[in-house]
Amino acid sequence: MGTFCSVIKFENLQELKRLCHWGPIIALGVIAICSTMAMIDSVLWYWPLHTTGGSVNFIMLINWTVMILYNYFNAMFVGPGFVPLGWKPENSQDSMYLQYCQVCQAYKAPRSHHCRKCSRCVLKMDHHCPWINNCCGYQNHASFTLFLLLAPLGCIHAAFIFVMTMYTQLYNRAKDRIQYYQLDEVFVFPYDMGSRWKNFKQVFTWSGVPEGNGLEWPVREGCHQYSLTIEQLKQKADKRVRSVRYKVIEDYSGACCPLNKGIKTFFTSPCTEEPRIPLQKGEFILATRGLRYWLYGDKILDDSFIEGVSRIRGWFPRNCVEKCPCDAETEQALEGEKKNR
Repeated sequence: MGTFCSVIKFENLQELKRLCHWGPIIALGVIAICSTMAMIDSVLWYWPLHTTGGSVNFIMLINWTVMILYNYFNAMFVGPGFVPLGWKPENSQDSMYLQYCQVCQAYKAPRSHHCRKCSRCVLKMDHHCPWINNCCGYQNHASFTLFLLLAPLGCIHAAFIFVMTMYTQLYNRAKDRIQYYQLDEVFVFPYDMGSRWKNFKQVFTWSGVPEGNGLEWPVREGCHQYSLTIEQLKQKADKRVRSVRYKVIEDYSGACCPLNKGIKTFFTSPCTEEPRIPLQKGEFILATRGLRYWLYGDKILDDSFIEGVSRIRGWFPRNCVEKCPCDAETEQALEGEKKNR
């Protein structure tokens, strides 16, 4: 609330132009990307309202973002404070102790300096920071320092979420495969040493060099070096079994957000760096996963394709393809089997 009040009180709303600079654009972009990805991963790891720990974790992520942005905008828009134009000390005799600024046509107050970027004498000037596109000084020193403190703390929390999400998703995929086929297997993550402290020591050492050689790893009792890769191969085989064959019924250029495939397809384009693949009518695709309006899969290649290209895979609009009859029946049978189980 204080930030918005500060904006409203501006005598010159042209201060908003400070956002149009490479520093704030990059800084706000990084904050937005890290916060968004951390929140998405947090939902995948712990559903916010499902457990107490998950709710607290999600609220903390939101709190980091709000506090970081609040202090960032305060540092940028409130500014450092400037020596009034034409300022003179109350006691005229004190002017003999002060420097005179020829640009501002005023005396420089104690601890103030002239900033060439701002073209003003700044109160208690520390430096001109390109990331806030403003000076750091008397009025915004606290906000700027809090921003510098909160930003790395928020990044540490986000990094922890990223790592835990990767671990949790891998474990859940193994558990889903075992439950789906009603197997007697029990998947144990082989590189979890049984305690957070032991896991922490695998990465952080006094020398700064992680343990091991990167090729062989210490594993839990009952596991071996290839426990994880065996599970990954089983997941890939399971993905191939569950994949569905589609026939392309409409050409697609491979555009990230195609306008000619419908408004819903345009606005629900997957937020990922994974590629889109162009389609031509009559081709066949083996879809392995999908969203409501998009599918992800491999194009079934033939001898007419360029030599050396082993796979062409990526996202494509769902309304450009239709299921092959045999695969549609297979999928319905699998769905019915899953419901019975």
